[in-house]
Amino acid sequence: MIKMIKRIGILTSGGDAPGMNAAIRSVVRSANSHGIEVYGIRRGYQGLINDDMIILHNKTVSNIMNTGGTFLFSARSKEFMTPEGRKKAYKNIKERGIDAIIGVGGDGTFKGLRDLSNEYPVNVIGIPATIDNDIGCTHYTIGYDSAANTAVEAIDNISDTMQSHERCSVIEVMGHNSGRLALYVAIATAATTVLLPEDKWNFKEDIQDKIRNYKEAGYNHYMIIVAEGAVNNDEGLEIKENVGEAVAKLIQERMNIEPRVTVLGHIQRGGRPQVRDRVTATRMGVLAVHTLMEGQKNRVIVHKDNTIKDIDLDEAINQKSRLYRQEKEILEELTGKVKG
Repeated sequence: MIKMIKRIGILTSGGDAPGMNAAIRSVVRSANSHGIEVYGIRRGYQGLINDDMIILHNKTVSNIMNTGGTFLFSARSKEFMTPEGRKKAYKNIKERGIDAIIGVGGDGTFKGLRDLSNEYPVNVIGIPATIDNDIGCTHYTIGYDSAANTAVEAIDNISDTMQSHERCSVIEVMGHNSGRLALYVAIATAATTVLLPEDKWNFKEDIQDKIRNYKEAGYNHYMIIVAEGAVNNDEGLEIKENVGEAVAKLIQERMNIEPRVTVLGHIQRGGRPQVRDRVTATRMGVLAVHTLMEGQKNRVIVHKDNTIKDIDLDEAINQKSRLYRQEKEILEELTGKVKG
């Protein structure tokens, strides 16, 4: 290794995700062990503009591994999206003597890193962290497993009540415009059906027929998982948001069934990170520091084929996220025609 840096700045940006603190801890511990100083940049890119930074030592991060959220705070900065905002940010980076910036977050975070590095001589590293797992360059993002486990636990509890009262439940889960979280949660909870943003859904085929199949097979309760971005349908129905409520209304109107709606919301983003997120975040943080020490520039740390590695930042941003077809086929096989 060739140590070419003396100071690193680290920030978290966009939506928080369980495991972000583990990534921060890993970067600080790894950097400090090589004599590299670390500045914690608070409140994301806005902290760069406002010079809101603190020096992080091993002791500073000693008790954050098992905590959710991000102790550096996170915020979206419209000002940083402007050349003037990035100019202010670079001024503070230069005055602090920071050689590289590590950004923990999603696509928006990576694009901010790219814009900064394109305009100024700042080396940047991205670490993917979002509960949506919707970043195309990596098979896994920090926070996804913890969010899925939180959602599954909540749905299991709801399912107990639905079964006791012979009811239909519509559960809306997060995921923005990606259905990956909803898909995996649906498989893990043995849902009756799932609606995803990536595919247009048809009420009769994707909901009504599935519920009737379950009813004919002797089931007395039904679990409909809906991704928050699943607004597209092939019936011309105008749905812009609150898709869970809209689906429940259709079930009541067309099937004379009174469903119960639960919107899990931000409960999925909070809580203690699970083991996978703690370990993955730790491994990514260490590699981020090593990548900088090796003199590599503008990289993203990714998880692909069970390997943690780094790839080019522009390449990472240009890759699109797609659902895993295999998992969709599995769910369709399990719910297509239910037998008793």
